[in-house]
Amino acid sequence: MQTNTYRLLSEELKIAPGVLDHIAEAEAAVKGQFEHLDDIMAYNQYKVLTAFQKNRISDTHFAWNTGYGYDDAGRDALERVYADIFKTEAALVRPIIVNGTHALTLTLTGILRPGDELIYCTGAPYDTLEEVIGIRGEGKGSLKEFGVSYKQVELTPEGNIDLDALKKAITEKTRMVTVQRATGYGWRKAITIPQIRQWAEFVHQISPDIVCMVDNCYGEFLDTEEPTEVGADVLAGSLIKNPGGGLALTGGYIAGRKDLIENISYRMTSPGIGGECGLTFGQTRTMFQGLFLAPKTVNAAVKGAVLCAKAFEMLGYDVCPKAEDTRSDIIEAVKLGSPEAVVAFCEGIQAAAPIDAYVKPIPWDMPGYEDQVVMAAGAFVQGSSIELSADAPIRKPYIVYFQGGLTYEHSKFGVIKAMQTLHEQNLISLV
Repeated sequence: MQTNTYRLLSEELKIAPGVLDHIAEAEAAVKGQFEHLDDIMAYNQYKVLTAFQKNRISDTHFAWNTGYGYDDAGRDALERVYADIFKTEAALVRPIIVNGTHALTLTLTGILRPGDELIYCTGAPYDTLEEVIGIRGEGKGSLKEFGVSYKQVELTPEGNIDLDALKKAITEKTRMVTVQRATGYGWRKAITIPQIRQWAEFVHQISPDIVCMVDNCYGEFLDTEEPTEVGADVLAGSLIKNPGGGLALTGGYIAGRKDLIENISYRMTSPGIGGECGLTFGQTRTMFQGLFLAPKTVNAAVKGAVLCAKAFEMLGYDVCPKAEDTRSDIIEAVKLGSPEAVVAFCEGIQAAAPIDAYVKPIPWDMPGYEDQVVMAAGAFVQGSSIELSADAPIRKPYIVYFQGGLTYEHSKFGVIKAMQTLHEQNLISLV
């Protein structure tokens, strides 16, 4: 039976019946998984609510002051809420942290000192961290320039952290070991909370002085526990990804041990000032409200990712993770095999957006990336990865990365439009 929605999509929005039928079949196949995801969402919703209530959040916390930002009650309360949610001693949550890369850079530069060694345990870091570390680029201001050495431990063929290789890599100079939870532009599943627990316990058994740091971008609220609840010493992420709930206009967060957060705060502002200064520019209300909505928003995005995986699996494409896999970030990678297909997919996502839907994304030389990148994101907040978006480096084997959706219905529509565009350009065949 054709529903009102089916008729709207087919007759007014001109979606091919074959696309709609295919998506409906894929959605029916993953309905059971949605129940489990809803349970995780409910758990995290009540976890966030409890943190708000414990810290007696009121509308007075939405006011803002000027100048140096001394005694900003809203900022301080927001950071207490984050610390409670992530079960840490302290947190920094600031609009002056411009993105996830900045939050991670502050964490690295705030803790590491000349002569220290950093080890990444999940293979190569995300592209934008390569210049921060000094793997690529001219090294201006990089860890390498300041005398911090770097090692990289690849994941096992099964996608697990290679603890044996890590043990061999650790030396007396090792100060920090890092896990990138999300896939980035890699072809692997995200690192799960049980894997992080095992890794942190293993490292701390070797030396309790080694800092276990987690790049938590895209991973917040994907499970009932966060990395700092299972042994990580510090983590960092972006407010225009999961925890901002689509409402935060900018910003990043760092949560962890009090001594580490203090050192990081001195890098964020200056030694002796740390977290005592820094305006929130009237953003505390949207940061609070976005955080409150975040579990539901993340749930919508991860359901969309599962649907995307199943829909393209059914057409014979390689996807990562697979539809039935345990999720630890909101990203779905689809190996499309050609630059034309990658661009068409992104065109479909852009056409599904509420903002700038008329724009056609094209590959370009984006700062911080080695290859040209095509990005689709018609978002209320520029660059917001919790809103519906897709992006891909233009390099073999031509993988597109799909994420986001403030509602499940919008994320689903993104999958529909991506498939419709590929269909219209004769780049896929619907049986």
